[in-house]
Amino acid sequence: MPNYDYKCEKCERVFEIFQKMSDDKLSKCIFDGCDGKVTRLLGTGFYETDYRSKSYSEGATKEKPSAPEKPAKKKDSE
Repeated sequence: MPNYDYKCEKCERVFEIFQKMSDDKLSKCIFDGCDGKVTRLLGTGFYETDYRSKSYSEGATKEKPSAPEKPAKKKDSE
């Protein structure tokens, strides 16, 4: 479910709401005592990782280069 950021024009608070895409946009502030008009902010919606499958995540992990092996320490007697 996407998250949306809203800002109240009256109290100027910014808040985040999780809504279905089919839900109507909020029109009034959610805070007690404030009935100000709210505006949905741009740049909100899904997080980048919301729909990454388990197989995608596993594949991405496998593709990461492993840390280089440290060379063996030489003994002073050699």
